[in-house]
Amino acid sequence: MIPRYKRLEIEWKHFAAGGATCERCGKTRDTVRSVVVELRKEFGPAGVRINLTETIPAKTRIAESNEILMNGIPLEDLLTASVVSTDCPSCDTLAGESTCCRAVEIDDVQYEDLPAVMIRKAAYRALGISS
Repeated sequence: MIPRYKRLEIEWKHFAAGGATCERCGKTRDTVRSVVVELRKEFGPAGVRINLTETIPAKTRIAESNEILMNGIPLEDLLTASVVSTDCPSCDTLAGESTCCRAVEIDDVQYEDLPAVMIRKAAYRALGISS
């Protein structure tokens, strides 16, 4: 597989308070970091640069929490998925109020924390690779 693009900018947004993030974002964090390491090993020899940026939106923008952008394109757009809101008790505790957070839905299956296969597939598409 030869990527069409030589740079992949990944931005992962997650709400945090007091240095802590919610459970679902914590799981996505671990997964996205792991996928980035794998992608760097896979595409580094081809000269592809992969950068991961973590952004913490303000409490007023909590709806953006657990969003992943690849070269500025939302993961759900790359995968033809939809975004839904689900209750997030973990964020309730962090935010100090009842909170709904984003989840991604593909083929009637909701993902509150984003699995590696989904992140990898979106990365391939952002790099111009059909998967």
